[in-house]
Amino acid sequence: MKIKWYGTASLLIEGGGSSVLIDPFLKKYNPKLPPFPVEEGAGADAVLITHPHFDHFCDIGSILEAGAKKVYVSENGIAHARETGVPTDRMIPLSAGETLQIGALTVKTYQSRHCKFDLWTVLSVVLNPATYFRFRDGVEILKATGKYKIGEDIYALEISCEGKRVFVLGSAGMDGQTDYPKGADLLVFPYQGRTRMHRYLGDFLRVFEPKAVMIDHFDNSFPPLTHTVNVKKFLPSVKKILPSAKAFVPREGVSYEI
Repeated sequence: MKIKWYGTASLLIEGGGSSVLIDPFLKKYNPKLPPFPVEEGAGADAVLITHPHFDHFCDIGSILEAGAKKVYVSENGIAHARETGVPTDRMIPLSAGETLQIGALTVKTYQSRHCKFDLWTVLSVVLNPATYFRFRDGVEILKATGKYKIGEDIYALEISCEGKRVFVLGSAGMDGQTDYPKGADLLVFPYQGRTRMHRYLGDFLRVFEPKAVMIDHFDNSFPPLTHTVNVKKFLPSVKKILPSAKAFVPREGVSYEI
């Protein structure tokens, strides 16, 4: 299996000649970031949406236009697409507790939760002068994000093939009633939403006990509401909490063997 990070929470996972694209986001609010390769992503066998928030689902219309074959998303996401004029004929309802076979890839869905922003994360935006230099951009993005609401429809994904397993969290939250599988070959952890993400990560490492950990979602995808997260404490934290696990910070557009 292979995994490629396209920025934000966008991932391409390949195995056995099949591929899935997860949470595509074109990053149009920050032109300094590398562009999302729309045609490459849309060529996957399926698109999976962990939850229909703005930075996971707002660009699905562009992905469909580029030729995406089918999109698995919650009923809530399908309803939102329909209301905003995005074609839904290739959208398939997704819920927790499902097992999908997408070519050679087996996908299992688990109930998840969204990361709860802490006070300092909110204040870091409010007190940042850059927020007011780009005030109009911030208001525009806030209005856009406000249209994308979720309830219980946030899912974690376990993708397996060729004897390997990847566990993808769309947001850094866990459901207290869900029994998550341990020992994945790779855990993908969203590294944004709280001030001390390296400490918050520890709870997840103890639950999942992965063989390796990769972070995503740490880039500055829609300033001034986001910023590039300092990841220097990520690697030491993994080594301290789970010494046997490998850990790495991916480079955008690079394919990694799992």
